[in-house]
Amino acid sequence: MTPVYGLVLAGGKSSRMGTDKAALIYNGHAQLKLAYEMTAGVTDRTFVSVRADQRDEPLRAALPQIVDGEATAGPVAGILAAQAAFPDVAWLVVACDLPLLAPQALEMLLARRDPDALATAFTGDVDGLPEPLCAIYEPASAGPLAEFVKGGRACPRKFLINHRVTLLGPAPGQALANVNTPAEHAALLAAAAAAKAGGHA
Repeated sequence: MTPVYGLVLAGGKSSRMGTDKAALIYNGHAQLKLAYEMTAGVTDRTFVSVRADQRDEPLRAALPQIVDGEATAGPVAGILAAQAAFPDVAWLVVACDLPLLAPQALEMLLARRDPDALATAFTGDVDGLPEPLCAIYEPASAGPLAEFVKGGRACPRKFLINHRVTLLGPAPGQALANVNTPAEHAALLAAAAAAKAGGHA
């Protein structure tokens, strides 16, 4: 099978959070650094996807980058840029705002990868729809994804819904729970503190 590179998506504007989600601290480290190190641990090479105006931001500048193209915006811009930079590899795409993501989820995704499909993805716990931001995109997906975007569409979930992909079911635990608002962030920290306190009781 073709090699797998990692792409950690960190190009969002964090508008709902009000501060850069990539820089939120969990277990003493920035969320982006944790996601990068976890992804790098299971792939041949790993990059961080950034917007052009984020290149020199210190947290992102310390990591290998692929800069989004200008033809579109959002996560799909990062995926397309990565595929253009290295067209002969598969991409394990991971959002940087998954604080409960564990290596076991990524290892499961890689172990059950289907290279004959355009992508391999988990599904949502509730809706059963593909989860596009913790998924493997095969080299063959580049052309269809570019055509999809050229047609005025930019939602990677809708791309997966409408193309031949392999779905694995829900990820283990709450691996794909993301944090988008200050309230969600506070609730996660409180739950983590309670769990830690319970473990020491």
